[in-house]
Amino acid sequence: MHKGIGVSPGVVVGVAYRVESVLGSGEPQTLEDPAQAPAEVARFDRAVEETTAELETFVQRIALELGTSAADIFKSHLQIVNDPELTARVHAAIEKQRLTALSALQVVMNAYAAQFARIDHDYFRERVTDVRDVMTRIGSHLSRKPGSPEDGNGAIDSHDGEEPVILVAHEILPSQAMSLGDLPIAGIVTEIGGSTSHAAILARSRGIPAVSGVEGIMDDVVAGDLMVVDGREGHVIVRPDREATAAYRKVQREFFHYKDSLIANRDQPAVSCDGTQVELLANINNLADAHAADTVGATGVGLFRTEYLFLTHHDVPGEEEQYEYYRQIVLNSPGKTAVIRTLDLGGDKTVPYLGRRNEPNPFMGWRSVRIFFENPKLLVTQIRAILRAGRHGKISMLFPMITTVEELRRLNAMVKEAKANLKREGVPFAEDVKTGVMVEVPAAAVCIDALLRETDFISIGSNDLIQYLVAADRDNPKVAHLCEPLSPSIFRVIHMVLEACQRTGTPVTVCGEMAGQARSALVLFGMGLRRFSMSPAFIPQVKALLASVTTAQAERFAHHVLQLSTSEEIRAYLSDRLREASSMLEAIDYA
Repeated sequence: MHKGIGVSPGVVVGVAYRVESVLGSGEPQTLEDPAQAPAEVARFDRAVEETTAELETFVQRIALELGTSAADIFKSHLQIVNDPELTARVHAAIEKQRLTALSALQVVMNAYAAQFARIDHDYFRERVTDVRDVMTRIGSHLSRKPGSPEDGNGAIDSHDGEEPVILVAHEILPSQAMSLGDLPIAGIVTEIGGSTSHAAILARSRGIPAVSGVEGIMDDVVAGDLMVVDGREGHVIVRPDREATAAYRKVQREFFHYKDSLIANRDQPAVSCDGTQVELLANINNLADAHAADTVGATGVGLFRTEYLFLTHHDVPGEEEQYEYYRQIVLNSPGKTAVIRTLDLGGDKTVPYLGRRNEPNPFMGWRSVRIFFENPKLLVTQIRAILRAGRHGKISMLFPMITTVEELRRLNAMVKEAKANLKREGVPFAEDVKTGVMVEVPAAAVCIDALLRETDFISIGSNDLIQYLVAADRDNPKVAHLCEPLSPSIFRVIHMVLEACQRTGTPVTVCGEMAGQARSALVLFGMGLRRFSMSPAFIPQVKALLASVTTAQAERFAHHVLQLSTSEEIRAYLSDRLREASSMLEAIDYA
């Protein structure tokens, strides 16, 4: 058994499909005859042409499915693959070092990697993953044999076996995550990455079990091996015995049967057993997610992460482009209702056009609203676009990473000034756009009473709040166990924030992973939370959970949890309560 980070709940038994890196780390292979060099150069040039054609088709497909902004990242891939410097370096390695085309590509990639380590504020430094992605595509064309069923990334094109396929990889690259969307994958296991990795996002959007951060899994798995992936506990079992296989197959059948049955509650109201109404909202990244939110019965979008528009863009998106994108988001959101979070860059999300700062701890450094105060025009442009899009539905604006009242006052002043300028310019906009604060820094939670006097609503970002509260990176396998949502400290802090909001009548939402995890959702409901925002895939099960308990029961559960002193005690207690409500809800939860 291997232990990792459960990033998407559920259990699956299937056969391993390894995604190999075509750019290996072994010794470069030389040509047997120097006279082969021209043919090898031609072979490389042909692979570049094939990769270019593949990417052009891919850009068109992604633009149709997810919008032009999402396709921009792959437009940058086209720039990389057609970079004359890349071609010249590979040609030189073939002709002067007498390397095969694939080995020449490997050598050039290693040289780029060394260069990335030395150069600051360079575009390729910021996009090292994209460069590796492109070279992997070229390498896959060089490695492909005539009639091979593999695509440009070595991904599965067809599967004839009866067992579900479990994708096993060191990491999932951006284009692989996009390419795998239509393939028969039932589980994902990666050696690196955490809850915000491409693999995790792909898995949760498709509702399939996944575990990340499984060190050494590629050394232990052979293609075709039977595997168990338990996305609840973060366990991966390679070549399970007959007894374990039978037990997990039973859980798998129950898991998928129960998930299928939950689809039926799409049009049912979200209410407790005794009739207390709750709003179940969706966290989204793009237009496709907005459609998914409507499909599962969300009543609105509780969090639209605008940074994905910026991350997939070659430059700062202009006001008109942002306005049009936000307009499409709200028009396609359930009830035409959406909370739009302003740009939350930094930490693990950077863009080259804002530069890069070498910080010892980027998650606690120059990020989010702190970037805005050095680049105020960036925020003003976004505020104007959001205000203008507010005319097409019910939009609210959410500020992330707020630490002090002074920051909030400064941001509120910028919104007021943007409204005045739009009015003076005669540009139509919505006057009634509400502004809110994301509570994810412990300082904001402690000073919640002061913040409430300056804001219209509160959104609790439990993911960051947990990791800042316990001083541990949730995506680091070495310390991820400390980021425990079922901990006394996090429940007490959230309870404090909820009580403050209840005293003042301020609307409050929890929009982190806790909102979609059955055990924690049960406690949050008992504490008085009535607005939950989560990945669309989790909405049906939370709706089913709430329908299985009364408000009084949940209040008793929450009161008891607040008296407990360890995460183990809380987990055991809530597992018992969840099992009493529904054994399947307990089985598919992964908190």
